[in-house]
Amino acid sequence: MNAKTTALILVGYQNDYFAANGILRGVVEEPNRVDSVLANTLAFIRALAPTPMTIIATPIVLEPDYRALSNSVGILDKIKASGAFKAGTKGAEDIPELAAFGDRITYVKGKVGFNAFSNTQLDGVMKERGIRDVLVAGMVTSLCIDSTGRAAYERGYSVKILSDCTSARTRAEQDFFCQNIFPLYGGVLDSRQAIAELTSAAA
Repeated sequence: MNAKTTALILVGYQNDYFAANGILRGVVEEPNRVDSVLANTLAFIRALAPTPMTIIATPIVLEPDYRALSNSVGILDKIKASGAFKAGTKGAEDIPELAAFGDRITYVKGKVGFNAFSNTQLDGVMKERGIRDVLVAGMVTSLCIDSTGRAAYERGYSVKILSDCTSARTRAEQDFFCQNIFPLYGGVLDSRQAIAELTSAAA
């Protein structure tokens, strides 16, 4: 990977997942996992911020009537019932830790489901910047991370999932996706391995 042609896609770094009182924080059965994902992600961004790597946040924000989820099932139905990611609420806002990076992070709006490419300009933004490699981080491994990773692959990008910057609902689910699903269309590495690869290539 070369930092100049690599993009980090941040999925779901919003208060409803990461704040102590986040509505969906309990989706992950290991609460400490949420904190470690955040710490690892912030360390990764800090390490790569001085490089040309593209960093893109793709928040999900839903209208108060949840019209985008009119036929929702599963976790989307839980989002709707709990009032998560509702436009105008604190929970839908990006976590304050991202603000420290200022305009180093590009925000792509429009996401209303699992896939960060659907209903957004994400693909266009990355093509304009000549992106070839995609790293995916955030919540939830088995849903938004997998959907976004597959969509990136289908659009011709080389995809890698950051294993320590993602979380599934359970440890078993996380391990299953990292060991059996992601290798079918991409790769898996942890943030330290990615830092070493990207910074050595830039040296």
